[in-house]
Amino acid sequence: MLYYFGFRRLRTLLALVPLLLFSALAARAQRPPLLRELSLRTDTTTYYLSRNTVTVQEEPHFYFYYRPGDDTAELRATPADPSAGTLSLQRSADFTLLDSLTPVAGGQYYRAKLRFTNLADVRFLSLTFRQAAPDSAGARVQTVRLLPVSRTTLELRPTDTDLFVGEEKVFELSSNNPKNIRLSPEWTHGQDIDYRFDQEKGVLRLHVLANAPGNRVLTLRPQTERPFLTDNNRRVTYALPPLRQEFTVKSSRLRFLSVDKKEITLDEDSRRKGVELILDNGRTFDLRHTYRIEDQEEAGGALIAEVFTRQYLTNDRVLCWLRVYNTHRQADSYLYIKENDQAKYITNFNISPQTTVTALSVRHRGGDWTSSNTVNPGETVDVRLEGVSLLRGRFHFEDVRVVPSDSSVRSDAAVVYRVQVPIGIDKKRVAIDNAGQPTDFALTVREFQRPHPLDFVGVTFGETVRPVTRLNGPILYDRTIRDVVFSFNAGAIDSERQLYGKQHLTFEIRTQNAKGDLIEMRTIDNVVVCPDGSSVRAAFYQDKQCQVGNLSLNNLLSARKTYDLDDWSKIIVTIKHTQAQYQEPGFTQRLELVLQRRVKFDIDVSFPAGLLTKQLGGGEANNYTAFSGISLATLAQFSFYNPNKINKLRPYKVGAGFVALNAFNLNSNANAARDLGLVVLGSVYPTRSDAKLTFPLYLGAGYLVNKGKLFFLFGPGIGIRL
Repeated sequence: MLYYFGFRRLRTLLALVPLLLFSALAARAQRPPLLRELSLRTDTTTYYLSRNTVTVQEEPHFYFYYRPGDDTAELRATPADPSAGTLSLQRSADFTLLDSLTPVAGGQYYRAKLRFTNLADVRFLSLTFRQAAPDSAGARVQTVRLLPVSRTTLELRPTDTDLFVGEEKVFELSSNNPKNIRLSPEWTHGQDIDYRFDQEKGVLRLHVLANAPGNRVLTLRPQTERPFLTDNNRRVTYALPPLRQEFTVKSSRLRFLSVDKKEITLDEDSRRKGVELILDNGRTFDLRHTYRIEDQEEAGGALIAEVFTRQYLTNDRVLCWLRVYNTHRQADSYLYIKENDQAKYITNFNISPQTTVTALSVRHRGGDWTSSNTVNPGETVDVRLEGVSLLRGRFHFEDVRVVPSDSSVRSDAAVVYRVQVPIGIDKKRVAIDNAGQPTDFALTVREFQRPHPLDFVGVTFGETVRPVTRLNGPILYDRTIRDVVFSFNAGAIDSERQLYGKQHLTFEIRTQNAKGDLIEMRTIDNVVVCPDGSSVRAAFYQDKQCQVGNLSLNNLLSARKTYDLDDWSKIIVTIKHTQAQYQEPGFTQRLELVLQRRVKFDIDVSFPAGLLTKQLGGGEANNYTAFSGISLATLAQFSFYNPNKINKLRPYKVGAGFVALNAFNLNSNANAARDLGLVVLGSVYPTRSDAKLTFPLYLGAGYLVNKGKLFFLFGPGIGIRL
């Protein structure tokens, strides 16, 4: 019974599998590709994404052929749905957009012109297109992987096909793209003719070394750096067609004796104690005898080494001691084993100086080579070692990872390693060893010290804390500024992917009165803000100079505090990075606070002249008075500031006080009426701020003290500004 129910459940699950697969495929099919077509036009040919696609490492690649010097191309992209949004091309370090991606024919397709950086060396080249959606569905992105391919040819046309056993010979190779030929500094082994490739001054060279006499065929199997496509099935390959060349290998005039070691190091031990060496039996060798090795067959050659025969071996070879005194390369000449200045045999091996590093340089990503040995945590850098005999060195970088790189340079004079420094490294020095022995060079680990945007600096002057980067332009504040306090968000400096390190800031503080005169100026140098414990490098930022707590402006000002400043005074604070602490330009932010006032109260003395007054009560003949002489007004007056301007008054005032009517009588009638009035008076002043003499207009009402009547008045006046 249990078996029956289990079998039914299994059948049900199996029946659901096709349905689930169909749902997944249908969901995937609902998302069509962003591009309907993509074309790339070079000088002579146009390539299309729909036609020129090949699969590399299980991923489709858009391939195109290039020649050395071809770096400019025209790009044309046709979106699948032009109405879905604007198409854009994301920027990359592998190419430069000469013309931006421009819509043509109402957005039916887009066209751009770009220049590739270096097609011969670039890896993982791709174009990423983005289409911004007008609705809330989100933007769509499609990445097209590019595969630059090259038709590379390689030819060997030797002028001399005669070789000698044990003799290294060099031939020049011709190619239409020499940089695309993969070099092989190591010799092949076990062939009739061993070979290797190298390049010198831009010329490809083939080194051959014959091992057996007779007619021998050399078969070369060269490889390329950039791939190409086979003509029949469009597969990607790096192998060029084999090159075959027949040579006539002759025996040497002197018998060639092979050795078991092809590389000998010239150092103190090999010069005094010697190196154990196994040499072919020369038949005429005498045991316990020293033979001289020179680099020429004639007498008087330079002493290269000495060989001392010790004993015969069962395989017809001789065990010897070899003491070396000079360097030698196999490509330079043979080595002649002599007795009494007479050459008996020839041999050949390399005698190289001891591996020595004489210089170290570092190149940070996107920069140039520098002699500084400093690196930063989490950084990937290229390290170049210069010296002698470096190919024989076995270098090791302590506690860092060496990243394999296709563009690494390796020669006897210089080697380049790509080194990745762990972000959590706890050492200040990365030692560089050679075969377990320390060299005189090392990498110094220094914390990142890059200027961070000043959004981690906050300020408050009576309101909530706000980043200083959001306060642009003058800030009008109409209340008393009790204090200006700067705070620092240390957790916003370092992130998981971006490290900036300590931030060295300088605060320049100035206070000015309403006329712009300087009240006080202070400069606070080298305020150090360290990232807090959320940073992965927090333990290495600990410093007594790190700013703890907030920075109060009143604690720094001595002449006048912020709450003692007069109306329309200014507090100007300039925050900037201390440039001496950085190798790149820092950031600067200016904060300007203005003590704004809405209303101004003052006692004003003015001289209304030619006032027209109307008295209430009495006969009609006495209701209006003639234009009088100059009056004297003393008013407690309110002035109003323009809220959108700094220290600019509106053209009107309102006040209350006393008016002595006709105080200065200009009438010939000595009995002209004078009176004293209590008034509420409004005045309109000219808007010019630089005028010393003004003529305002007055309008108001009041009470005549002598007559006991209410009255209205209107007329001009004279104002004097001191």
